[in-house]
Amino acid sequence: MNNAVTTPSHKRLKLINTIWCSIACIIHAIALTGFNLSNAEIIADSLISYCLLAASGMLIFNNMRYYLPRREKYWYVLIISIALSGVWLAVSRLILKLLFHTDDNYMLVLSKSLPIRFGISFLMVSCMSMISLLWHTQEEQAMMEARKTEAEKLTKEAELFKLRQQLQPHFLFNSLNSISALTGTQPEKARHMIQQLSDFLRGTLRKDEQQWSTLEEEIQYLQLYLDIEKVRFGYRLQTEIRYEEDTLHLKLPSLLLQPVVENAIKFGLYDTVGEVVISINAVKEDGYLRVTVKNPYDAETATPLQGTGFGLKSIQRRLFLLFMRHDLLKTAREDNQFITTILIPQTI
Repeated sequence: MNNAVTTPSHKRLKLINTIWCSIACIIHAIALTGFNLSNAEIIADSLISYCLLAASGMLIFNNMRYYLPRREKYWYVLIISIALSGVWLAVSRLILKLLFHTDDNYMLVLSKSLPIRFGISFLMVSCMSMISLLWHTQEEQAMMEARKTEAEKLTKEAELFKLRQQLQPHFLFNSLNSISALTGTQPEKARHMIQQLSDFLRGTLRKDEQQWSTLEEEIQYLQLYLDIEKVRFGYRLQTEIRYEEDTLHLKLPSLLLQPVVENAIKFGLYDTVGEVVISINAVKEDGYLRVTVKNPYDAETATPLQGTGFGLKSIQRRLFLLFMRHDLLKTAREDNQFITTILIPQTI
């Protein structure tokens, strides 16, 4: 079932019908000049034929606008063309007979030309039927493709939102456990951590509504997260954040860096003892924002050897949904350092 609302596409189809029937009217008038008829008879005959053909074309157009055959559509075109041609011939013959029944010469021409008139009408109506069928079929396919694209877009956005939401509980549970542990021994630190966690979560709620952030915004948000983690791990967690000034305005997906750094802290501090330095470096490189996160790891006990973990897998999935590429997140191990590299194309 097609949409009944008139669109520019429907108007163009009406225009094609008008032009098509106008050409037929001119040809019809030229053909009648060879039968020794008066100008009035030629004009009347041509105009009546034109009006009835145009009405037939509009009838076909409107019919297929509301009902587009799915199966055996070519049989449908054949049957409707024969039926409309028969109706056109009967109605035009009746009108012309009423107008010129006193003119024997015209009536003779009319009688002998009925088979030719039917044939021409059938060809004209069939052509208009095929044009309408193809036009409406293509229009419907375009609408279906647009709906499919919109559905895929909504699905992608829903998955991106789900991936962002799945990352927060891991950090939140760890923070709440740390607050619980600090409440009895260091209540001031616990209160301070609660305030930091509140600021962090407030920023998360705001960023959930944004698809993109600047690197400057992400670093500010990341600093809130690191402040909380430093309360948890104390002197053991040291961070280095380096970036070039011309990278601060570059775009990247919101909330992208925090799970990368969380992954680095998890596998850097949990599997080692003593002070640990997590380094974050951002540079602009060949149309990309390159962010590199490094953390130490113990080659014998580090779980990253078994995989990249949920956090990095979710980031890789987000990058694929946004850029349709699998090569934007890479991991490597060098000299007891686990290195995560993210490339963000700046064609946003």
